[in-house]
Amino acid sequence: MCDDFTVLEEEAALKAMGVSRRDFAGLAAGAGLATIAASPAYAAAGVVEQAVSIPTGDGQCDGFFYHPATGTHPGIIVWPDIAGLRDAYKLWAKRLAGEGYSVLVVNHYYRTAKASLLATMAEWRTPAGAEKLKPAIAALNPERITRDAAAFVAFLDKQPSVSKARGLGAAGHCMTGSYTVRAAAVAPDRVKACASLHGGGLVDDKPDGVIALIPKTKASFLFAIAQNDDARAPGDKDALKKACAAAGRPAEVEVYHADHGWTTLDAPSYNKEEAERAWARMTALFAKL
Repeated sequence: MCDDFTVLEEEAALKAMGVSRRDFAGLAAGAGLATIAASPAYAAAGVVEQAVSIPTGDGQCDGFFYHPATGTHPGIIVWPDIAGLRDAYKLWAKRLAGEGYSVLVVNHYYRTAKASLLATMAEWRTPAGAEKLKPAIAALNPERITRDAAAFVAFLDKQPSVSKARGLGAAGHCMTGSYTVRAAAVAPDRVKACASLHGGGLVDDKPDGVIALIPKTKASFLFAIAQNDDARAPGDKDALKKACAAAGRPAEVEVYHADHGWTTLDAPSYNKEEAERAWARMTALFAKL
């Protein structure tokens, strides 16, 4: 998860690339994302993009909704990482829509401010960026996240482009990996596939924690774990496997050869090869919806 150890590992990655954190931030926000967006994988031809506002129990959550121009498709909720909804995740969600899904990517910090709070992942590592996020992170708790998840499910089920005959999926990154399990627990008859990508806060003994919630779901799971997260908590993968097996829930739990944040397009730890491998496993999971 994002912590002081991750900062040191990111610095090592930047040093290996021969760029400073400031220079990388500029690349991530500009030419870096533009280059990725121009690649065939992210073309997403025929995808409709809409800025949306989702009513929740606590106000209006802003986000973006992407879907193919015609037909009905499985709905997917996408939660960004700790740095929040920004261009990197809009691009990621649009690509997923291009593969035949109706994708809602949300600003989970809507209680504090509309997106984007930060322009890039690199900004989160600055004192100013960290200060911006403090109240936004403090405004979240399991009860609110669960309430939001229910609202996002309700929103998707009202959209003409979402198939009601097929299940919904959820993808979460970093701190929001656990949010996918909360969505599956609050709407077990709708959320049938969850992908946690370098997720944090997945294993604890709390009565409302992920391990306790897995038996309340009817979903299949992908837990894609970063190698440095696994090094710090090597027992987590086994706890997740055990909990899913005990609940009779299909689960793919794997440690990837990449560091925390490796699927995030504007992160210093972005690893294209392993990100594409995780993408393939995630879309194989969603294909079963």
